[in-house]
Amino acid sequence: MQAKNDEELFHLVQKKNRNALEVLYDRYGKLVYSYAYKFSNNQVEMAKEITQLVFLRLWTTKSSYEASKGKFINWLLTITRNICLDYVKKEQRYKIQEDEKLIEHMADPKNVFEDHDNVHIIQHAKTKLSMKQRRLIDLLYWRGCTLQEIANIEKEPLGTIKSRLHQSLKQLRLYIGEGERYE
Repeated sequence: MQAKNDEELFHLVQKKNRNALEVLYDRYGKLVYSYAYKFSNNQVEMAKEITQLVFLRLWTTKSSYEASKGKFINWLLTITRNICLDYVKKEQRYKIQEDEKLIEHMADPKNVFEDHDNVHIIQHAKTKLSMKQRRLIDLLYWRGCTLQEIANIEKEPLGTIKSRLHQSLKQLRLYIGEGERYE
């Protein structure tokens, strides 16, 4: 099995030959891991998971590699890069969902406006946001619009609205923290 070239091994993997996948992993596992490790800013667990996803994709999908179009390693690293990008997007979506949960909690007056000082800090922090950011917060948390409804109102892509929300929440947290220090 070791004597086979990458293309032959890949075709065997497509036929569910486990030994062929193991040989490809032995040849390129460290390189894929190294790429994922650098891409993930030296996060060991993320690099391990990405490496696993790359070889799982080789095993489960009907990908096609053709030696006439380039070297196998270049093709494999392209797959690795795509999985890295997908992984990062997934992480960002998760972070935005966490931010939305935080704002949902903040939107309940019982949770946030316990006393006049908190109201003052939040109002002051909100004034530091851009007009679009304030409008987004108002539409989402005080008028009860969904992100899709806001995207339709603003005539902007949903991804832009989500990104703006993420940045707005980040700034609010920063400004609220500063307000608490100086009160």
